[in-house]
Amino acid sequence: MNPVEIIVKKRDGGELTAQEIAAFINGYTQGSIPDYQAAAWAMAVYFQGMSDAETTALTLAMAASGDQLDLHDAVAPGTRIVDKHSSGGVGDKTTLAVAPIVAACGLPVGKMSGRGLSFTGGTIDKLESIPGWNPDLSEEQFRRQLHDIGLVVAGQTSNLAPADKALYALRDVTGTVPSLPLIAGSIMSKKLAAGADAIVLDVKCGRGAFMETLEQARALSRLMVAIGSRAGRNVTALITQMEQPLGRAVGHALEVQEAIATLQGHGPADFQELVETVASEMLILGQAAAELEEAQALVRKAIAENTALVKLQAFVVAQGGDGSVVEHPEKLPSAPVIKQVVAPKAGYVQRILAREIGLTCVDLGGGRRKKGDPIDHRVGILVEAKVGARVGVGDVLCVVHARDEVDAERALARIGGAYQIGDKPATPLPVILDRVQFGGD
Repeated sequence: MNPVEIIVKKRDGGELTAQEIAAFINGYTQGSIPDYQAAAWAMAVYFQGMSDAETTALTLAMAASGDQLDLHDAVAPGTRIVDKHSSGGVGDKTTLAVAPIVAACGLPVGKMSGRGLSFTGGTIDKLESIPGWNPDLSEEQFRRQLHDIGLVVAGQTSNLAPADKALYALRDVTGTVPSLPLIAGSIMSKKLAAGADAIVLDVKCGRGAFMETLEQARALSRLMVAIGSRAGRNVTALITQMEQPLGRAVGHALEVQEAIATLQGHGPADFQELVETVASEMLILGQAAAELEEAQALVRKAIAENTALVKLQAFVVAQGGDGSVVEHPEKLPSAPVIKQVVAPKAGYVQRILAREIGLTCVDLGGGRRKKGDPIDHRVGILVEAKVGARVGVGDVLCVVHARDEVDAERALARIGGAYQIGDKPATPLPVILDRVQFGGD
């Protein structure tokens, strides 16, 4: 097929066939279609959009551009492979707690996860806070651990949806990143290629997320759920709040500590609620529970009886990590300088700029400005006063964990500016904003 004709058809608002989309994506991946034509096509998609059928065809073409895993031979016959994906946020360590809970309930979890960029942290980066833990597994090791332990989290292989990798890099430098079809296709292609039968999506919404408004988050959720359904997968999307950091901890070792506390049943209330909700959704989609009440009971039992904590420890050890940190999280790396951000006046916390907290963590050394930058796992921020809290003069708002005094002082000033304190009581923010299923709004 002539790539120019495909570009022109989309430029003029036409609907591309699955064959045209597959031909274009295959040509670009294999190098017969140059960057300038792919950029023109992406810009046409940006302005004209795509139908659900087109977006599904795009997603399947990107998923088929590289390895496609089938993990069913590594689990018991009839077991459904369930995955979760978060669109990224500040303090989002959900996988660290959800995955052990779900695995402890008898539903195997095999995940390929990524690293963080800018103000959002990556699951792999967080887990690398644990001494010795290794994300680099062969497919044989991945399968064996999934079979033996029921829980594995590894880095994404270089040949998982390579078309997405190439297209995203191009979008990043051509102003075509904020396109719903291209965003949805990017996320879902990797999930489909990783072999999931069912997927729970955690779509973050707020000023600490890519989707800043509920309308944007609903549109992305609806599209990804539609893609999953058209591809023969069961998908549920939860739209969750990201106006303020999730939980208390922002920063890699601090977030691992918080995940461990949550598996012990005493995590921050908002994080505990999200973990239990996502885990319950996964159990339902994985047919390990018939209804919400049963799923919730299984999740709470795994926490109360410490089976989820035991599962986390087995997982850490299996991937070369020091399992004793699960029982003694104080052994995780810790920052040498700890400073408090205190309230300058009495009142109620009206707003916390989540993105500003995340960017402050990056400045402390806990994030990357570009790919390949080193991470300092020790540093971060503990958010002590959340929206709705009443504070007095001198009460602690946040605790900064820094590598030196200069970084700490810079962080104190920046975090102080991220807080808004007012005289009127403020309502605590909800955790779950909406739930989107196929056929819903």
